[in-house]
Amino acid sequence: MTDTVMHFASDNGGPVPPQVLEALTRANDGYAWAYGADPVSQEVVAGVRALFEAPEAAVHLAATGTAANALALACLCPPFATVFCSPVAHIHEDECNAPEFYTGGAKLTLVPGADKMTPEALRASIQAEETRGVHGPQRGAVSLTTVTERGSVYALDELRALCDVAKEFDLPVHLDGARFANACVALGCKPAEMTWKLGVDVAVFGGTKNGLMGAEAVVFFDPAKSWEFELRRKRGGHLFSKHRYMAAQMQAYLAGDLWRDLATRANAACARLATGLRTAGIRIASGAEANMIYFEATAAQHRTLKAAGALYHASGDLEAAAPDALLLGRLVCDWSQSEASIDRFVDTLKAV
Repeated sequence: MTDTVMHFASDNGGPVPPQVLEALTRANDGYAWAYGADPVSQEVVAGVRALFEAPEAAVHLAATGTAANALALACLCPPFATVFCSPVAHIHEDECNAPEFYTGGAKLTLVPGADKMTPEALRASIQAEETRGVHGPQRGAVSLTTVTERGSVYALDELRALCDVAKEFDLPVHLDGARFANACVALGCKPAEMTWKLGVDVAVFGGTKNGLMGAEAVVFFDPAKSWEFELRRKRGGHLFSKHRYMAAQMQAYLAGDLWRDLATRANAACARLATGLRTAGIRIASGAEANMIYFEATAAQHRTLKAAGALYHASGDLEAAAPDALLLGRLVCDWSQSEASIDRFVDTLKAV
């Protein structure tokens, strides 16, 4: 029955692959040095450096994407500056002002437009700051997200163009990579090609949404900020004493490119789902480039799906809406999504 469970609410809700559980069991054998001094943690640092083709990079683990983003931005942006980001960026909509808190008060400047920034809009937003002298915020970091919060994937040329704008003003670039692996798979590129080779200064190599219990790698391509990150992580309560259990997850994630395999499965599931939606006459509003889809369906269709047990997010009041009112829904596929669950979802829609 689990094969047909229609759970598309979030890739955070999926199970942990057996390779990760096995790595945790191995890490649980005996004693080890605490706070990241254990052999597994050191192996992970070397593994991430090798994956990103960045032998001098500073690599630090955090248990949540919010901590990874906020602590990284705190190292890039002083409290009197601002972070430039998309209006739907996770750091703006879903992190409860954590970036502002960890930076000590730096604000966020929303770059007008959709989920994907344009170089023109970014340049205009940057130019609009530092115009009031001591009275206004100073220019800080640029924060990009791919896969975006609307399911879009930046092409490499698009990322490069945005990084180039940031460099025009000597601003550092942060990449929120909660779905980093999904974006890499969608582009068919290597991690280095999506980060430092384009001008990204610090990237989050996300694992939690791609099958890990809770582990994100923050990668500083210039190690100058490494010690500051360590101090901020400790001060912020995010340095785990039993660090080896977080490292063990990342160790399994790196082994044999499991990270890529899991993301490939999730993206393939999303592609199958997108094809099914189109055959059912459903309009895809955005996404379907990696593992997330935003689609339009009538309130009646949404109600039927929910009644059949489909778990996903839908906008608006499903009960109060007129049956033919079009409402937006969001579907997210994780690595464990079965073809049976996808087909059941599509078949339910077709039967309405």
